Amino acid sequence: MTFQKNIREIVLDTETTGLSFEQGDRVVDIGCVELINHVPTGKTYHVYINPERLMSAESLEITGITNEFLSDKPVFSEIVDDFLDFVQDSPLVIHNAKFDIDFLNGELGLLGKPLFNLDDAIDTLDIARKKFPGSALSLDALCRRFNIDTSIRSLHGALVDCQLLAEVYINLLGGRQGGLFFDGIEEKGDYRKGNRKFHNPRYFPPSEEEIKVHSLFLQSLKNPKWNIFLEKE
Repeated sequence: MTFQKNIREIVLDTETTGLSFEQGDRVVDIGCVELINHVPTGKTYHVYINPERLMSAESLEITGITNEFLSDKPVFSEIVDDFLDFVQDSPLVIHNAKFDIDFLNGELGLLGKPLFNLDDAIDTLDIARKKFPGSALSLDALCRRFNIDTSIRSLHGALVDCQLLAEVYINLLGGRQGGLFFDGIEEKGDYRKGNRKFHNPRYFPPSEEEIKVHSLFLQSLKNPKWNIFLEKE
């Protein structure tokens, strides 16, 4: 049996000025969390972006990100290389992947950069639909289902949402333990080949004092259950 190790995935989320890149909306916030073997490594990527247009009232209410705050932030062309260097060719884990991929590909397309393939993304919304058909499947709803603490989040933000989504993704996969391998053990092969050191069984006889105490304890019991079986014999 072949065991895969060091599987790298990037949990990703974006915030935007509105709902449609085709209608002129742009990305204003990107957050990424690195997973190795489905476990967060602590490595993250986060950047705010000047969209060179105004936030919609709806996006402002959801994110709390103001036009003033974004006015001195870098534009997408200034951060794109750092962003792509962090992501590399790792699969992207996204909740409602089409929305984020469409926006990112819109930004990348304007700069002539290679586009992401939606089919390569891992959509946690699709996974949740299969596991919990007919249920509420927003990020908040899934956090409640898995008892994930959302106290760090008052408004939507890309990095905070990524951190919560990473927890949701791990739970959707079945929990923290994603495999039976650890660094170094695969090379030794002990746990698969059965090369275990044999130990003779150890015997721990009770002392005379322990036997005496146990006997006195038995005598103190009133109508012990085993008397029923002794009487039948």
